[in-house]
Amino acid sequence: MKFTSLTDEARIVLGGMADAASSLVNPTLRLGVTGLSRSGKTVFITALVHNLIHGGRLPLFAPYAAGRIKRAYLQPQPDDDVPRFAYEDHVADLTAGTDRSWPESTRLISQLRLTVEFEPEGFLARRLSGGTLNIDIVDYPGEWLLDLPLLDLSYEEWSSAALRSAGTAPRDRLSKAWLKHLAGMDPAAPEDEAQVRKAAGIFTQYLQACRDDEYALSTLPPGRFLMPGDLDGSPLITFAPLEVSASEKAPPGSMWAMMQRRYESYVTRVVKPFFINHFARLDRQIVLVDTLAALNAGPAAVTDLKTALETIMPCFRPGGSSILNTLLGKRIDKILFAATKADHLHHSSHDRLEAILRLIVDDALARSESAGAEIDVAALASIRATREARITQDGEDLPSIIGVPRKGQSSDGQGFDGKSEMAMFPGDLPEDPAKALEAGQGGDVQFLKLRPPVLEPNGPGQSPSFPNIRLDRALNFLLGDGFS
Repeated sequence: MKFTSLTDEARIVLGGMADAASSLVNPTLRLGVTGLSRSGKTVFITALVHNLIHGGRLPLFAPYAAGRIKRAYLQPQPDDDVPRFAYEDHVADLTAGTDRSWPESTRLISQLRLTVEFEPEGFLARRLSGGTLNIDIVDYPGEWLLDLPLLDLSYEEWSSAALRSAGTAPRDRLSKAWLKHLAGMDPAAPEDEAQVRKAAGIFTQYLQACRDDEYALSTLPPGRFLMPGDLDGSPLITFAPLEVSASEKAPPGSMWAMMQRRYESYVTRVVKPFFINHFARLDRQIVLVDTLAALNAGPAAVTDLKTALETIMPCFRPGGSSILNTLLGKRIDKILFAATKADHLHHSSHDRLEAILRLIVDDALARSESAGAEIDVAALASIRATREARITQDGEDLPSIIGVPRKGQSSDGQGFDGKSEMAMFPGDLPEDPAKALEAGQGGDVQFLKLRPPVLEPNGPGQSPSFPNIRLDRALNFLLGDGFS
């Protein structure tokens, strides 16, 4: 099975030509936003849009800092067959006073068009662009991104990889029920819908256990098993790996043939359309990574995160590995990997968090063909839920953060009411990023789940906007050159 066929490439080219023609009239950048393991995609998009519309603090976003951004506003999105990103609902959740809460996680693809009017830097630019840029934000679950490598795998190859993975720590502790059930299945037995559904259910439970905060594992395809959406209960996501050989053929009418058929249908009808119709049309991409969760879960989670990034990197086809895409200029030419939740650390550890993710990404880049694209790494908090202070503990002055823990959590046996602030020392990340990836080093940093901050004006007479950490730097890298 090839990643893309000539027919697929033709469809991608036609889509690229249509986007290019449209962009000549209405200059547009398509920004893909995804993330792994509850990393904050919805919060990032909401904060991005809210800060540009309401005049947030973005000193490192060059066109904004230079005063060239006139106004930003939302318009109807270009793709009528894609759900709209529920921006207004998410803002309402975040600003609901004493009931404020973080928005629900991304479960389906969605889109939003943000139009920005600006003052171009030169006469020619003013004539060509008219000083308007559409930013089409495409939000999709990270689980869908992790499905793209399936385009290169047969059912037998995927089954073999899943079984190998299930036998490694800590997955071996979580896969016992599934592997026990699998041992009682005969791939050559006649197909049986009830048995297939039971196997798929136990396999899905295993994947869900891997995603738990205690383990924080990342490589969990097929993604729709965890984010089924409108496919819930469909035969397209009712299959599971079997112990079968790639050198043999599935007997007609067998369990093996049934599983194989459904896997291939999943790849053809679910994964490939997402790649061609959405992913291959992106200009820029940000991948949000909950690096702290992986560090807290231990070295196995960090290794799994590295494997996930190494696996997905070729899917971006950075710089345009397709000749036709290169000729048409349609490619992902900037990719930002962002370590989120930097506000859970004192600012003295922000650069260290960034260095840790950079080390992880460098390993992924070394195993991919990434020439031709700009790739950067940042540590950020799209919405900052803490402020900083210093506390004294056992006579020692400690750099700390202050935030409002969610109701119901406990520390040293004490519960939280969800209203009161608490000062906490989250710990320090090692200066040497390599040490943070060693056993036990990352676990020195612990953090609580916090509530969103109270939205306050930036100054007298100014509109309120969400506080952030390095959101401006991320915007400058991803979008700054679009305002030339």
